[in-house]
Amino acid sequence: MIIDVNAYLGHFAFRRLRYHTASSLLALMDSKKIDRAVVSSASAITYRDAHAGNEEVAEDVRGHRERLIPFAVINPFYAGWRDDLKICHEEFGMTGLRLYPQWHNYRLSDSCCRELVDAAAERGMVISIPIRVEDNRERSWLLNVPDVPLEEIAEMVKECPNARFILLNGAGYTGCPLGRKNNSLPNNYAIELSRLSAVLANEMGQLITTLGVERVMFGTGMPFNYPDPALVKLEVLDASEADKEKIRSQNAMNWLRL
Repeated sequence: MIIDVNAYLGHFAFRRLRYHTASSLLALMDSKKIDRAVVSSASAITYRDAHAGNEEVAEDVRGHRERLIPFAVINPFYAGWRDDLKICHEEFGMTGLRLYPQWHNYRLSDSCCRELVDAAAERGMVISIPIRVEDNRERSWLLNVPDVPLEEIAEMVKECPNARFILLNGAGYTGCPLGRKNNSLPNNYAIELSRLSAVLANEMGQLITTLGVERVMFGTGMPFNYPDPALVKLEVLDASEADKEKIRSQNAMNWLRL
């Protein structure tokens, strides 16, 4: 089984996305033998009201919940975020959320963000943080959205030990405390592999050594990215088949409590 913890539905304001509906994404998953995927709204990244994207995703995944696992996009800078969180969890059955601090004009250290993380953790929801949405070389000339600083994430996971985090679309972890052994951080975060190297610098292998294989998960970033590179990375990874199976699905199943 393969579970992708990093996938999306809906439109993106600055780029046409193929496979952006539940049916087309499932067809792509079938062609690559990916069994399940965690999805959130790509539209909500740039919507003024992010919750509208959650409503669209909830409707689109209806009838596909055995394969598509919806996550909410919540903007804690928006005054109504508590109502959004309640609706997403209790009515839409979303078991996690994604944060976009650089796109939604707040910092992970802001009190509103910490309140959201604490509220989600109380509900048992997983918090995923995409380090970036797309390659900076592809960004629109209309805006310049930097990556989420890894140092800010390290501070958050340290100050929120009861929360569970999955870090998406990131690289360079081995150069900061998040990827180092004996880093004094709780083991409440896992790292998705779509931007990690599996040969040359082999950051994936380094993270398996320092953090443990249970803290690395499979993800593609589709439909922003094609899934093939992530699949190839896992194939060429110098690891046992048992460890690869943990990365393919078992770790996600444990973290998402499937």
